Amino acid sequence: MTEKTVSKYLLNLEKHFANDNPILLKAAKIFQELDQIEFDLGLIDKDETTARKNSWWPIVSLIGGNSTAKSRFINSYFGSEQLFSGIQAAHHKFTVLLHNNQAASTILPGTALDVDHRYPFYQISHKIEEKQAGEGSRINAYLELRTLNSDRLKERLFIDAPNMSAAANSPVISLLTRHVVENSDLVFVFTDIFDTSTPLIEELIEHISQQQDFNKFIYLIDGPAPTFYPTRHDDLIASWQRKLAEFGLDTGQFIVVPNHQGTNSPSNRIDFAAIDQRMDNVDHNRSYRILHALTANIQALETVIIPEVKQNIASWKERSNMSSLVVLGFIACLAVVAEVQIGFLEFLIDPVTGPIILAVVVAIMIPLHLMFNKLFAKITTKHLVERQATLRLMENLAGLFEKNLTFTRIMLPSSEPVGWNKKMKLRLVQLSDKTQELVQSLNDRFGTYHDKMQP
Repeated sequence: MTEKTVSKYLLNLEKHFANDNPILLKAAKIFQELDQIEFDLGLIDKDETTARKNSWWPIVSLIGGNSTAKSRFINSYFGSEQLFSGIQAAHHKFTVLLHNNQAASTILPGTALDVDHRYPFYQISHKIEEKQAGEGSRINAYLELRTLNSDRLKERLFIDAPNMSAAANSPVISLLTRHVVENSDLVFVFTDIFDTSTPLIEELIEHISQQQDFNKFIYLIDGPAPTFYPTRHDDLIASWQRKLAEFGLDTGQFIVVPNHQGTNSPSNRIDFAAIDQRMDNVDHNRSYRILHALTANIQALETVIIPEVKQNIASWKERSNMSSLVVLGFIACLAVVAEVQIGFLEFLIDPVTGPIILAVVVAIMIPLHLMFNKLFAKITTKHLVERQATLRLMENLAGLFEKNLTFTRIMLPSSEPVGWNKKMKLRLVQLSDKTQELVQSLNDRFGTYHDKMQP
C-alpha cells in the first residue's frame, strides 16, 4: 500500500482546529484515513481530499423579499452604513460576506468563490453549466464576495441571497437557492417573502419544508413601529405561525425585529440577544454538519461508488465475453463444415494434430479476447466519466475501473473492483464507528448519559 500524501487542505484544517475544536480535529484525521482508502482504490489523487466536498466554515444565510427589512437588519447587525438591498435588487447576486480588518469594504467577483475550496460555492460553475449551458462562464453575474469589518462576521460566513420576490425564476437561481439552503447551518428567513407568490418562492418553500427536521430556520418578522406595545409581538408571532403552517412550515424560531430607522444611533440600538444566542450555536451546527458529511462520504463509497463501478465491470466483462463467444461460435461452425467436408474430427482427436489445433485456437482467441476487453473498456470508461458527472462525484470512477484492466483481472470471472475486499470493508466499518463516537462526544457536551438507572 502506497502512503498517500496528506492534503494541504487537511493540514490547514488540523492546524486551525488544533486548539479550539478537538471534535473537528479528529474529524479531519478520519477524513485523512478515508482519503487513504479512496487513494488505494484509485478514486482520488495524492493531493486530493474528500474533505473538500463541504465547506468547514459555519455558514449563515439571509433570505428576504421586497421590503427593506433584510437590508436594515444587515446594516444594524453588522454595524454597516451601506445598504445591501439596493445592490442585490439590481444584480440579483448571492453575496458572501467575509470578515476583514480593513475599514473599507471590498467587493470581489464570483470567480473568487468558485476557485477557492474553502468557500461553499467551490466549483459551482460546473454545476451551473450542467444546469444551463453557457451560464457557467457567467458566474460573476450570480455571485460575489464582499469583505466587511464586523466582529459578528469573525469565524463565520454569511450568504446574502438576492430578493426572492424579484429574482428571475431561472434554472441557475433555483440551483443556487437550493445550494444555499442545503449547505447553511442557520438560515434567517424574512417573512416578507411570503407576501408574494412566485414559482421561485414556491420552490424555496419546498426546500425549507424538506429541511425542517434540522431546525435551522429562524423567521424574522419586520416588527411594528416603536409606538406599539411590545406585548403585541406575541400576537404577531402567532399570526405568522398560522400563516406559515398553511405552507406546511411548522418548525423554526420566530423573532420580531423592531422596525427602527437609524438603528445605528445609540438611542435606537436593536437588542439582538435572541439572535446572538442562536448564532452561538452555529459552531455546533457546523460540527454536526461536517460529521454528517463524513458519515455520508463513508456510506457513499460502499453504497454508490463501489456498486456503480462493480456494475460497469460486470457489463464490460459480459460484452467482452459475448464477443469472444461469438468468435468461438464462428470457429465451431467452421469445424462442423470441415467435419462434413474432410472429416475434421479425426484431426482434432489425433494425439499429435489435436493439441496443435487447440493451441492455434487459444493463440487466436487470447489476443482477440484482450482486444475486445480493451475496446469495451474504452466505452465503459467514457460511460463512467459521464456517470461521475451525473452523480456529482469528485471520485474518479474510471480510475478505479482502469485498475481492473490487467491480464489477470481480465481473465478472472470476478466483477469485484480490485482492492475491494474484506479488509477494505473492515477499514470502512472502523471509520464509521469512529465517526459515531465523535457524534456521541459532541452530544456529551450538552448532556450526560447514565449507564445505570436511578432507583
